[in-house]
Amino acid sequence: MRTRGSFSALQWISIFLILFAVGLLVTQVVTYSRQRAVFPHGMTIAGVPVGGLERAQAAQRLLEAYTLPVELHYNEEVIWLDPAVVDFQLDLESMLAAADLERTRKSFWAGFWDYLWNRRQAPVHIPLRATYSEDRLRAYLQSEIAARYDIPAKAPVPQAGSVNFQPGELGTALDIERAILPIESALRSLNQRVVNLPLSRTLPPRPSLTNLEILLKQTIDLAGFDGIVGLYMLDLQSGEEISFAYQNGVDYPVTPDVAFTTASIIKIPILVSTYRRLDGEPDPETENLIEKMIVESGNEASDWLMERVIDPQRAPLLVTEDMQALGLENTFLAGYFYLGAPVLRVYETPANTRTDVNTDPDVYNQTTPSDIGMLLEDIYQCAETGGGALTAVFPGEITQAECQQMISYLKRNKMPSLLEAGLPEGTPIAHKHGWVAFNGIINLIGDAGIIYTVGGDYVLVIFMHHPVQLLWDPSSALVGQLSRAVYNYFNLPTP
Repeated sequence: MRTRGSFSALQWISIFLILFAVGLLVTQVVTYSRQRAVFPHGMTIAGVPVGGLERAQAAQRLLEAYTLPVELHYNEEVIWLDPAVVDFQLDLESMLAAADLERTRKSFWAGFWDYLWNRRQAPVHIPLRATYSEDRLRAYLQSEIAARYDIPAKAPVPQAGSVNFQPGELGTALDIERAILPIESALRSLNQRVVNLPLSRTLPPRPSLTNLEILLKQTIDLAGFDGIVGLYMLDLQSGEEISFAYQNGVDYPVTPDVAFTTASIIKIPILVSTYRRLDGEPDPETENLIEKMIVESGNEASDWLMERVIDPQRAPLLVTEDMQALGLENTFLAGYFYLGAPVLRVYETPANTRTDVNTDPDVYNQTTPSDIGMLLEDIYQCAETGGGALTAVFPGEITQAECQQMISYLKRNKMPSLLEAGLPEGTPIAHKHGWVAFNGIINLIGDAGIIYTVGGDYVLVIFMHHPVQLLWDPSSALVGQLSRAVYNYFNLPTP
């Protein structure tokens, strides 16, 4: 018979089980509470696994991962970029706050229920949030890498004893613009923190005009020419020029320039003055006279053209006035070409009143290398763009089409020696040449032209004078060598 108040074994077992269950529940709650205090299994922040880590531990791991230097390769060189140099900063607070939000997204008991039933949440990935200074990265690439490792290209240099240039050498340069994105990607990556820097090959620069001038003078010296050479060269792309008067190692000042007899080159100013006064297309007779004046270098045709188109009596003076209006104060035509033609006016210019150098210029027609060179530039600019001095000084009187016609006539002037001899066959040149001879003795040779090349268009004017005699073969060959040197300068060999 059972006594009241006593417990059966079953009751004790039940009490035990209840206590055990309560204890187990408490244990699970405590365990879950501890797990809830850290980031859940499978969570990553900015690609860094942080499951099981507390907030401070996760922050430390992120810093360790993203403060590692980025490895930059410049050819064989290795440069280590400290992210701090470009002010790379992790937005730790924002990322950890996002992770905390995911960790506590469910209520305690809802999460505990999932925990009891072993229902794991899908892995959570918090994206990287970081900033850096692109300006500081650019400055670093320029000052610390490009300035140290770039290899400048080397300009071609003249070959000793010739008018040729040795090829230059290509350079290497960091392409800063193309380097920005891959470096930024590496800063934001855990695994891909090596960047092969993008490089470009840099072309050799053109030698300086000073080097070309030295080469030209050396060429004159090597030829043994003891007369005076007046040379003017203008780069029609950059506007840079060379202008010198040179004799036996002596440079004469070219302000003002040296006066030379223009000879048949004066027909370029006549051509300009003719087109200024033409109203529309030239008639067949005028075309014929222009053809004979420029292509055949006919003096009679020049006189007839001036009388027909410019003025029957004062044409040479009007040509001179046109040149003066263009600012060419040392260029004039004082009379017609026919034998015994009177000097209509005696011109004193800054060039022909110099006392330090004298080429015995003709009182009938004179110019300087720079004057005739600038006139050719005016024609070129007018033909190419319809602008320049010709259209500005003579508005509505000279058109682009007329300048193109002038160029066309000058291109048809063929002369296998002088400037043309220095050019590869087929190189377009619009030019006029001339020389002065008395009793078969030549004292002056000149050639003035616009040369069109792949490497750039330029004006080249060369006058040579000798007080005793210019021998044609060596003198014309020297002009050809000087022309070749300038052509080679504009069309340098590729490395």
